Amino acid sequence: MTPPAPPTVGVDLGGTNVRVAIVDRDGHVEAEGREPTPLDWPALRTTITTLVGRLRDAHPSAAAVGVGAAGLVDRDGAVHYAPNIPRLIRVPLREALVERLDLPVVVDNDANAAAYGELCHGAARGVAHGLVITLGTGIGGGIISDGRILRGAHGFAAEVGHWQFDPNGPECACGEWGHWEAAASGRALGALARAAAAAGDAPKGLARAGGDLRAVTGVEVADAATAGDADGLRILEAYARRVALGFAGLTNILDPEVIVVSGGLVELGDLLLAPLRDAFGAHLEGAPYRPEVPIVPAALGERAGVVGAAALARSLA
Repeated sequence: MTPPAPPTVGVDLGGTNVRVAIVDRDGHVEAEGREPTPLDWPALRTTITTLVGRLRDAHPSAAAVGVGAAGLVDRDGAVHYAPNIPRLIRVPLREALVERLDLPVVVDNDANAAAYGELCHGAARGVAHGLVITLGTGIGGGIISDGRILRGAHGFAAEVGHWQFDPNGPECACGEWGHWEAAASGRALGALARAAAAAGDAPKGLARAGGDLRAVTGVEVADAATAGDADGLRILEAYARRVALGFAGLTNILDPEVIVVSGGLVELGDLLLAPLRDAFGAHLEGAPYRPEVPIVPAALGERAGVVGAAALARSLA
């Protein structure tokens, strides 16, 4: 009898958290852990290796490690630039982790990993042409073309958060002005909430932050909207319109058959997705004359990144 394939380790390296999971060949998470993302590379390397080591102690059969990193990742697994992890610049991540973990390691962009997870085990299974958009601290994207992840000439394709959405818009984490990420990421939702609170239009959100305007984030908006608060719902709808404009532009360019939404904000469900779908149809070229493009939540939820990274590692196991 053929022995079962060993599990692999998935690492989702985002701007807010490092998530690590042991994942079996069917995409089921057997164990997981997370820690806040450190701002400097030595501490980040230690966090990753500690989390992976802790899970491997309990699951010693794990055979390889896949990492999805939020930044420009080349085909050799080096991170050239990561706008939401400021010190992760020109870091040979794959090489450094192989040395520390003594296991085969593959490194890709975090949104590509999430897209691969959804393609293998989730809402994009069987899709030939699709988009997987990650709404989190920033905005990431994975493009599915002919059933494969499109990586481009250098591995940097689908940096969908970094095109100029509004020339007069706010500064992006990357230093440019008016990028879609600056207008429609989780951080942007927090900025919308603070502006509303400063104008006196979100008193409950401000109260949830203890009355401190600087402490108002997207979390307060999400909590308020979930509780049915009209101010929270209004801010979330304004945010959904910004997301929808980007979705419409990408759809006009790439013609996907489905858009899968992943990342922490997808946990809001139809509170976010319903106004997003409504606004999307209003901005899509020739909407009444083209096939519907469904916008669906990631089947893997926040785990899309770790499951996809682990799936990438299976080629090494």
